Amino acid sequence: MAAESWTEKSRALAAAGLVVMGRDAQTKIEELTNLAPLIEAANASNTRLLTSQSIDELLSIVPTEENLTEAEPATQSNSQTLQATLARPETGQAIGRTIAPIATNEPSPAPRPHGLDHYRMQDFPMQASDVDSEIEIHFDITGSSRTEGKMTDIKSFFGDRLKQIRNQLISGGALPRRPVSIAEAWRNRQRHTSKDYEVTLVGLASDTRWSRAGNLNFVLEDETQNLSCTLKPPSGASPLHPSLDGLMDDEVVGISGHFYEKRFSASDIHLPPMRQHSKATAGEDRAVSAAFLSDVHVGSKTFLAPQWEKMIQWFNSDPLAQTVKYFVLSGDGVDGVGIYPGQERHLAITDLFAQYGELARLLEGLPDWVDVVILPGNHDAVRPAEPQPALDPEVQQDYSDAVFVGNPCEFSLHGVRVLSYHGKSIDDFVAGLRSVTYSKPEMAMRAMLERRHLAPSWGGKTPLSPEPEDRMVIQQTPDIFVTGHVHGHYVGNHKGTTIVHSSTWQDQTDYQRMLGFQPKPCILTVINLHTHESASIPFA
Repeated sequence: MAAESWTEKSRALAAAGLVVMGRDAQTKIEELTNLAPLIEAANASNTRLLTSQSIDELLSIVPTEENLTEAEPATQSNSQTLQATLARPETGQAIGRTIAPIATNEPSPAPRPHGLDHYRMQDFPMQASDVDSEIEIHFDITGSSRTEGKMTDIKSFFGDRLKQIRNQLISGGALPRRPVSIAEAWRNRQRHTSKDYEVTLVGLASDTRWSRAGNLNFVLEDETQNLSCTLKPPSGASPLHPSLDGLMDDEVVGISGHFYEKRFSASDIHLPPMRQHSKATAGEDRAVSAAFLSDVHVGSKTFLAPQWEKMIQWFNSDPLAQTVKYFVLSGDGVDGVGIYPGQERHLAITDLFAQYGELARLLEGLPDWVDVVILPGNHDAVRPAEPQPALDPEVQQDYSDAVFVGNPCEFSLHGVRVLSYHGKSIDDFVAGLRSVTYSKPEMAMRAMLERRHLAPSWGGKTPLSPEPEDRMVIQQTPDIFVTGHVHGHYVGNHKGTTIVHSSTWQDQTDYQRMLGFQPKPCILTVINLHTHESASIPFA
C-alpha cells in the first residue's frame, strides 16, 4: 500500500514539475495526507527541487491541517489578516489550508542569498525563460584540425603566429619604425651601432635568462635567422614590463636597439597594443545573465556533492537565478581516468563513461531555460594538445540539452563576445613570468591578453597541436575572457575586458595540500550581459 501511495504522489509531483531529492524528502512526502499545500507553496515560491529542508520551509509557508491542529490558537485578527478559511466551531481556530490573503501586504524585496551586497536586482531585470537562445560560434577547432604532426606543420604553425602578431604590432602602431628582417639588420649592422641609429626587429623570443647584472638575455628568431639579444631595464620601467617581468618562450615581440659587437643591445621591447576596449552589450530586451564555472571534477572523492545540491536549489528558487540564461563550464567537468599516476586512489567513480553520466545527471537539475555550454580540459577524454576538439559524440549522447565546443572557443551570447579557455597554459605563465602566481591567475590572463596569445610556449607544460594556422592567437579583443584550471576565483576588468577566473567544485586535493595551495571552490560567477555587472555566489 505504501509503495502504491508513493507512486501516486510521485506522479502528482512530477506533473507539477517538482523533483524529489533524497530518501529523507521522500519519507516526509509519504507522511503527508494531502500534497496540495506543498505543491501550492512550491509554485508560489518558484521552487522546483524538493529536499528535506525545502519541504519543511514550504510547509511553513502554507500550513497543513495537521500542523494547524498542533499550533497555538490564532487570534481573530491574525486569522483574518493572514488567511481566508473556515474556523472550528468550538475554538474559532482556523482549519484547512490558506486559500488567499484578505489584507494586501506591502511588497518586499527578494531576499539576497548568502547576504551578498555587491549586486542589485535592478541590474538583473530579465527573466531568462522569456528570452530565446542566441549563441554564435566564431571559432571551434572541432572537425577542423588539419595537422599531421610533420615538421612542415610545425614551421607553418610558428610562421603563421609570427605573421599574425607582426601584423598586429604594425597595424596597431606599437613599433617606433618599420621593422626589418633579422638577416637584413645583420647585413647592415655597421649602420646600427649606436642609439642614434637604432633598428626595429620582430621575432619569437626564446632561451630567456637573467644575467647577474639584472639584464634580460634572450634569443630572437624570425624566418631569416636568429639573434642573441640583451635588454637592460629602462629607467622607471613598470614591474610588469618584460625587462623586469620576463618573456615567455616563443612569444612574438618587437624590439628596438643597436648592435654591440656580435650581440643586439635592445633599448625596449614592444608588445601588441591593447588599448581600452569598449565592450559590446546585449540589448535591454535581452538583459539576461551568463553563469561561469570550471573544474567540477565529477568522479573525484573530493567533488563537493552537497554544495552542488545547494547550487541546484538556488537555481530553482532564487530571483537572481531566474535571469541566468547560459551556464558555461570551461573544462574538466570530470576527473578522468589515468590522468596522473595513482589517480585511482582518489576516484569515487572509476569508470570514465560513468563519470560523464553522473555529470549529465547533475546538470539535469538546472532549470530547463538554462543553456549549458561545455568545453573540455586537460582531465577530459579528448587529445591533450590544444586547441582541443569537443567531447566525443558517444559522450555527448547522455546530455539532453547542451552545446559542446572545443577548447579554446570564441562565441557570442546575444552579441557579447566571449573567449573561453580552460587555462592549462597558466602553468607555463607561472613558470615564465615573475608577476604570475597560482594564487593570482588573473595576472596570467592579463599577460595572455597583452601578448595576444593563450599559450605561447612550445615544449612546456601545455601540449600544443601544430595546426597550419595558430588558433591560440587572440585575434580580436573579447568582451568577456574566462579561464579555469588552477581552482582559484577572480572577477575583474582589464582595459575594458571582463576577466573571469572560474571557480572549481573540488575540495583541496592531496597534491594541493602538499604545495600549501588552498583552492577557492563552489563560487558561481554570474555576469549580466547587458550591464556587465557581476555577482559571485558562494555555496561552500
